[in-house]
Parts: sequence; C-alpha cells; structure tokens
Amino acid sequence: MSDIRTQYRIIESGAGWVERAGRGRVRIEGADRAAFLQALVTNDLEQLAPGRGVYTAYLTPQGRLIADMRLYERGDHVLADVPAALAASLVTRLDALVFSEDVRLADVTATTSVLGVMGHGAETLLDRALDLPPGTLAGLSVLGVAEQPSRFVARTDDAECPIFDVFMPEAARAAVLAGFAAAGIEHVSDALANLLRIEAGRPAFGSDMDEHTIPLEAGLVERAISLTKGCFVGQEVIVRVLHRGGGRVARRLVRLAFEPALTTPPAPGTTLRANGQEAGRVTSAAWSPRLERVVALGYLARDVAEPGRDVRAMAADGEWRADVLGLAG
Repeated sequence: MSDIRTQYRIIESGAGWVERAGRGRVRIEGADRAAFLQALVTNDLEQLAPGRGVYTAYLTPQGRLIADMRLYERGDHVLADVPAALAASLVTRLDALVFSEDVRLADVTATTSVLGVMGHGAETLLDRALDLPPGTLAGLSVLGVAEQPSRFVARTDDAECPIFDVFMPEAARAAVLAGFAAAGIEHVSDALANLLRIEAGRPAFGSDMDEHTIPLEAGLVERAISLTKGCFVGQEVIVRVLHRGGGRVARRLVRLAFEPALTTPPAPGTTLRANGQEAGRVTSAAWSPRLERVVALGYLARDVAEPGRDVRAMAADGEWRADVLGLAG
C-alpha cells in the first residue's frame, strides 16, 4: 500500500505515465471504411472526424460483446484502440466481412506504441513534454484529439483526474519518454492505473466484461450505444431489452466500497451476498489511498444493484461488508 500511496501523491499534483501494454491497435484503411464500420458497431460514426474519437462496441447477433474499442479517424485511415488480446482476431473476423467494399485491415500493435499519462497536473506537464502550446490539452473534451507530426494525444475518461493516451510509432517512443522525464512526468505502475479506473467505475474487457456480457449489464448504453443510428450487429437484442423490457437486465455492474477494516482486495470472482443470498461477484478490486478503503467493481442482481445497499463479500479471510456506491459504466 505504501507504494500506491507514493504514486497517488505523484498524480495528486503532478502526472505519471504507464505503458498501455494491455491495448492493441488495428488500422482500417479504404474509402469505404466509415460505412463498413457504421454497419457493424454500436455507436454512430457520423461524429467520427479528424480531431475526434468515438467509444463503441462490436457485438454478436445475440447482443453480447465481442470487443469494446475507441475509434480515431486519422484522415487516411481509422485507428481502432482495442484490447491487445483481441487485435489479431478482430482483424480476421472483420476481414471476413469485407466483400466488394474498399476496406483493408491490419494489426499494427507491434509497430505502434501508446503511453497513458494521468494526474491533476497532466494537462500542463504533457503540453510541456510534447511541446504543445500551453492550454492545448486543457481544452480537449473526452476523446478529443491534439495532433502532432507522427503522433497524437487523446483525452480519455478512464480516471476521475485528467488522463490522456499518446499514440506514436514504436520508433518514436524513446524520444517521447525523454520528453516526459524532462517535464517531470514520472513512471507509475499498472496497479495505479487500474485503481484509477476502478475508482472512476470504468469496466475493462477481460476483467469486468467478456464475450458473455450484454452492454446494458456493464452500463455502456450512454457511452457506447446510439439509439438513433441505423442498424448494427446485435441491435435487435439491445432494442428489445430497452423498449420492451424497460432496460431491465438480470444483473448490473456496480461500484463498491468496503468497510475500512478490509485492506486486502478480494480476488476476482469473490461471491457477493445480499439478504443472506448469493447476489453476484467481484470482478476487480484495489485499495484506494484517497478513500482509505478497498474499492471494487462487481455484478449484482438487478434488485440489489442500488446505491446505498449493504452487501457482503465472502472472501477467504472472512465476510466483509461493502456499500454500493452506484452503477458502473
């Protein structure tokens, strides 16, 4: 915990950087790329333009997640920021759907790099590190993009403090890191980035979402799904749940805070109980220096997934009480 405390102090007034090793990149070229993607993914890509990104999901016809992704229009291609473990399989799956369209796909994870920068001083320090005009990054909205030759910076929403992803060719990584060091942006751990994500209530594919997850369960409707665009894969299931089922799903992903006496985060899969009955499970957890408590994300049955509800985690070292802070997503 002391190491996380130290790193938390770094980002409270300054900024830290992490390698986005868990993320992959897919390059989508061709004149028909936007129309091709528009017919597949859940969000409306009419808002996708240079200087702007879109968060979206790709579903099975049964409405379950294949992947979530951020798409960035780069002028001559779209760059998809996806879970690293899925990059190659997404290229194969999408390429099989190309018939007469002018669309070409490639996994460019190995030739590109992404560094995450986070902290209350991130806007100022990252402007300095990348030689951007002062105030450039402070003016970016979520998924807004600042362009530079051979690289770009995108504001994300994976933390409650300012947070950015810097995309670049792999060959430019060393020079960017030298700029970070000169500006005072310190290396921090993946554990800190994961903690910030959990505090913000943002689910991660592979931890809090997988191929069995319906986006509504993970709280992705407002962020990732357009209810006004044309058809997309899995749309019938989503519309049926929203309009005929009133948006009700069997479970919901929630944010949890445990009683202060618990200092060791419960393992993923830990059972959650409510009113003496099994009600769900923990998906990710970390100890928060800011709250002085373990925080977590987890699924609960819909009738229990309400702010203020008292639930219990059945951990190896005993039963621990947790408060439901609200829905995640």
